[in-house]
Amino acid sequence: MLSFLAKQLAVSLVLFLAVVYSTPVQHAAANVHERATPPLPSVDTFYQVPVNIESYAPGAIIRHRPPPSPIAAFAKDPVNLAASYQILYRTTDSLNKATATVLTVLVPYNADLSKVLSYQVAEDSSTINCAPSYALQFEGQQNGTSSTQAELLLMEGGLEQGWVVIVPDFLGPKGAFLANALSGHATLDGIRAAINSGPVTGISKKPTVTMWGYSGGSVASMWAAELQPSYAPELVIAGAAVGGAVPSITTVVTEVNGKPSAGLIASGVLGLTHQYPELATVVAQHILPQYKSEFYKADAQCLGANINDFANKDIVGMFDDRSLVYTNPTAVKITSANRLGQHIPKIPMFVYKSIGDEISPVSETDKLVQYYCNGGTTVQYQRDQNSNHEKLAVIGAPKALSWLQGRMNGKDRQTQCSTKTVFSSIFDLDALKVLPKFLLDALFDLLGKPVGPI
Repeated sequence: MLSFLAKQLAVSLVLFLAVVYSTPVQHAAANVHERATPPLPSVDTFYQVPVNIESYAPGAIIRHRPPPSPIAAFAKDPVNLAASYQILYRTTDSLNKATATVLTVLVPYNADLSKVLSYQVAEDSSTINCAPSYALQFEGQQNGTSSTQAELLLMEGGLEQGWVVIVPDFLGPKGAFLANALSGHATLDGIRAAINSGPVTGISKKPTVTMWGYSGGSVASMWAAELQPSYAPELVIAGAAVGGAVPSITTVVTEVNGKPSAGLIASGVLGLTHQYPELATVVAQHILPQYKSEFYKADAQCLGANINDFANKDIVGMFDDRSLVYTNPTAVKITSANRLGQHIPKIPMFVYKSIGDEISPVSETDKLVQYYCNGGTTVQYQRDQNSNHEKLAVIGAPKALSWLQGRMNGKDRQTQCSTKTVFSSIFDLDALKVLPKFLLDALFDLLGKPVGPI
């Protein structure tokens, strides 16, 4: 859902990137690592789920290592971090079965090891080879991972505060996109694993933890918030900033079919089949023969490639029944099970949403926020008049970062829900306070500056 994010960040930082790619030091750094292409997760034994996975507690660390290749901006420019780690940890899928997935831990220089930001990437893909643990590495570009690579610039906003940033592969070992209980579990267990990793990473035993995610990343973050009271009640999470919320799967199908983001339908359906075999049977029974190879190729591609290949196509029309997603009992049961708004979070939240969101209507987020507020969740809700789904990922980030700063530092004491509609999030006073430093940090980080507070 963030295929446009890379373009927006490129526009915002075009002068910065021009400097970066004309700097001999950067090219020298790239040459040092030109042979360090990491193996794909599908063939990397580090990712394999152990046969005795049920013997591990949720969040338990199975194994860890430094990334095979350095963390790099746009998969080309190694980022100067104090340390980085990959951790395979135990989690729970949407059918309450034990599984395992990978957490990437990014440690800045001058880190405050008592503060941890869990950043959920909008991977939106149905293959493990698109996982952020792979895509964030030097030469880790896969078929359409540019948006994941661009989100590293948002992660750096947290790293420059001195926070440790953790990034879970929340779609699990099978790329189960839209199996949302798995995503919530994997996010919470990633936090558990980070806390358990102290002897390796140095993270404190009782850190202040926040979450951040946009679009597909917001879905994982919000599911984590909804499931935390029952699944991980011992975790104390100071707040969650979530943008571009997508409460309903079926509404997205209606909104994007035949439009630029139609590829989300293909990757979403296939992602669900990786968790629900009965849905795989339904898809196989109803896909029209002439579209079979085209539809299933989404299963081997990442977000950007699927957006490009399926743009403006009638995905619903590739099946023999156009109402399948709305009427087939199996499909209805699965999509209903994976909608947001089934539990009340106890975590304070900042929710930001474009009124012109073309992926998921703002009215659905309005209702979700009201449901949360009626249940006692403290939500600061900001609706943006002059953006769309993709643009708000960029212009909404400074405000989200400012809100997270308040939660991390214990300064945000809001105790009641509030809703505000703004002309543009970029002109928010809190956003303007952090924006200049945000952009300068992005420039100097790309130039090789040690990432972290000076």
